[in-house]
Amino acid sequence: MTLLKKREEEVIREDSIDKEFAEKIKEVGADSVEYCFQCGTCTGSCPSGRRTAYKVRQIIRKLNMGMKEVLADPALWMCTTCYTCQERCPRRVKIVDAIKLARNEAVKEGYMADSHRAVASYVIKTGHAVPIDEATQKLRDAVGIGKIPPTTHEDKEALKEVQEIIKQTKFDSLVKFNWEKGELE
Repeated sequence: MTLLKKREEEVIREDSIDKEFAEKIKEVGADSVEYCFQCGTCTGSCPSGRRTAYKVRQIIRKLNMGMKEVLADPALWMCTTCYTCQERCPRRVKIVDAIKLARNEAVKEGYMADSHRAVASYVIKTGHAVPIDEATQKLRDAVGIGKIPPTTHEDKEALKEVQEIIKQTKFDSLVKFNWEKGELE
């Protein structure tokens, strides 16, 4: 039985669906994806979707159907988690929760956007997702609040604690951070 046309030339058949994956997504809290009736409100209101190939409706449909290929789709990482889609959904599907859960599964399978890995690298190296650059230091100094904020930028012991947590949780392995080189692999 044909369930969904993937592209004009390619048809997705029922036997290509991973029902265990679909159940797993629902078990971990994204069971509301079953309520989606593909109206397109999410895709039409998505700020990211207006500028990228990100189509929320397609991701939700693939999750609902158990199409594990969605984990390798770069579009999965284009969601900014602004919740606009979820706020406007007439069926109250927990869209952002489903996207986050799918991302977690994607990471477990070895997929992660390079931009997310870069942010992870900043956290590992500096304790911050957005490190203080020279221009920001000058601006901070000019307004009289000191070049460096009282965070891991200034407190090297706090940074060591953050890095120890990263090692113990194996977050560094997850994002493939090389401690010897001080960079991502």
